[in-house]
Amino acid sequence: MAYKILNKKDLNTQVFLMEIDAPAVARKAEPGQFIILRIDEYGERVPFTIADFDREKGTVTIIVQAVGKTTRDMQKLRTGDSILDFAGPLGMPTPLEGKKKVAVIGGGLGTAIAYPQAKKLKALGASVTVITGFRSEDFIILKDEMQAVADKLIITTDDGSNGTKGFVTDHLKEELDAGERFDEVIAIGPLVMMRAVCRLTKEYGVPTTVSMNPVMIDGTGMCGGCRVIVGGEVKFACVDGPDFDGHLIDWDAAMKRGQMFKEQEKRSCTDGRCRIYGKEQRNG
Repeated sequence: MAYKILNKKDLNTQVFLMEIDAPAVARKAEPGQFIILRIDEYGERVPFTIADFDREKGTVTIIVQAVGKTTRDMQKLRTGDSILDFAGPLGMPTPLEGKKKVAVIGGGLGTAIAYPQAKKLKALGASVTVITGFRSEDFIILKDEMQAVADKLIITTDDGSNGTKGFVTDHLKEELDAGERFDEVIAIGPLVMMRAVCRLTKEYGVPTTVSMNPVMIDGTGMCGGCRVIVGGEVKFACVDGPDFDGHLIDWDAAMKRGQMFKEQEKRSCTDGRCRIYGKEQRNG
């Protein structure tokens, strides 16, 4: 069964949105969960956190940054094309019920994952402060969407080209120092950003949830490729997460694992030959 791309839209030069016709996934999807897709029969299995879903239309939206071979191949696809496999929803939904005031932090592409969390919190009646951080104005995504669900939206850029200059932690600290008392902080983005947020919120005693997205292979807990250390115990991000208590994450181990396959990823972008059959392949 092929999954049709109903809408493909570039958000900037590196990031694009895909709305996929996937009714079975849309019926069960919740914020925090992810899918695994394969472009074609030669493709690798790649996980993407669900950025949005519409149960009535039967669609699931993912937001992708073209950084590796498969994501670059996906960037070439257009509205009307199809993807071979689109499995999900996988992982545990983010527990959002019962929260009255939450700060949602999105760093770069992590803003795409933070959006469904903020949207659901707003629907549940929570007061939502959203802080997003980007390198520059050119990389800002989902500004209007976040504005629609946030009671307060703070945009930061490293160079000050839009919003305020600085980092998400600077503005989160300002909010906390001003007396804001959040029931929880949800931080999603690069590991270094999530670690910085957790160090800050630990000082203030604010519970903090992070979304861990290590290398995944099967997505069902069998391979152990996505293991993270949480509170001294090994957890699998694909079945135990991807959301965890950020104050319990072994960040040093997580960051080392994030660098493990950089060389292989680099080679996959330049050498598309199958080592078994010697054929040129579009993916994998």
